[in-house]
Amino acid sequence: MPTLLLNKKEVQNLIDMREVITVVETAFRDWTEGKGEMPSKVYLKVKDGDFRAMPAALPGAAGMKWVNVHTGNPAKGLPTVMAVLIYNDPATGYPLAIMDATEATAFRTAATSAIASKYLARKDSRTLGIVGAGRQSYYHIIAHQQIFKLNEIRVWDILPGATERLIESLKNMPIKKCSIEKVVKADIVCTLTPAQHPVVEKKWLVPGTHINAVGADAEGKEELEPAILNEALLVVDDLRQASHAGEINVPVSKGLLKKDQIYAELGEIIAGRKKGRTDNQTITLFDSTGLAIEDIAVAKLLYNKALKTGTGISVSLVD
Repeated sequence: MPTLLLNKKEVQNLIDMREVITVVETAFRDWTEGKGEMPSKVYLKVKDGDFRAMPAALPGAAGMKWVNVHTGNPAKGLPTVMAVLIYNDPATGYPLAIMDATEATAFRTAATSAIASKYLARKDSRTLGIVGAGRQSYYHIIAHQQIFKLNEIRVWDILPGATERLIESLKNMPIKKCSIEKVVKADIVCTLTPAQHPVVEKKWLVPGTHINAVGADAEGKEELEPAILNEALLVVDDLRQASHAGEINVPVSKGLLKKDQIYAELGEIIAGRKKGRTDNQTITLFDSTGLAIEDIAVAKLLYNKALKTGTGISVSLVD
């Protein structure tokens, strides 16, 4: 039996945001209903960054992603985040595919935020705020446009050039360079920075806003003033993981937030076990740490598409 190799360009040609949103939402539902397995991601810290091992299994699929985060990489001409995924047959353990997962990571992260917005943002949301105009900003805009009719996209970054590059890459979209105060007054706000200290203040927010807190994905990172978390309806992707590596990790460690203040995991809302937004005044907040089930769901999608289209190179690793 061969193992399929898929490089970055091949993955880019196969992947589609609308399809990713569909399979990731299904993955959350399956996992919540006990149809999947996923331990918390394992972190390996090194001098200039960190690595993360992310295994998971879903119906008919299993595997592990090995991903790094090195914030100094752009100065070296490399992406901040790079990833490789091994996709296995859960019945035998055979390595069905080894694929670049850098693009898939970007897609599934943005897709998960858009799914959270679908359940937690106001249905009439028309403005999107982007805090941090790095690589993830592009995908978050694309993902949210699959679900919402956006008439204004507000962007802020500490580096003005980053915002200008984003606007240039999405010329046909209604993107505006704004102050951070105006950005966080949007209907939906996505925070996508590597901040170690809060960059968003509670006093800037308005009632009814939904926030996707994405940047704080490791111990010690935080983007939001803790007072925001104490006021908001809090939803996490995985409570175990978020407690030590999400937006809630610093407030929890300092005793500023208790775990019992978490309203739900996203899968519980998707599966209908708990309600999403129920009024237009509550500030809702989704703490996204990135789950391995998202990666495996996308890997299964890509593998099946690759087989149908004859994409990739087959090699013999085991036989």
